[in-house]
Amino acid sequence: MNGGATLTRRGRLSLWLLVAAGLALVIGANWHLVYVAVTSQPDCVTHVRTGDAARGSFSAAQSSCSP
Repeated sequence: MNGGATLTRRGRLSLWLLVAAGLALVIGANWHLVYVAVTSQPDCVTHVRTGDAARGSFSAAQSSCSP
């Protein structure tokens, strides 16, 4: 007897299919993040202007919005 230490052909195929599905999920998620980052163009949001920051608040380092 082998003691069940070896995987059957079906077991190896199942293992490779699980690995492939996991890789496809990771690649798909990363592709989606890159796609959203490239295609989205957020509007200007209200924030404290540089130099107008009160104590304890933060402002944008360099705003791309016109004042």
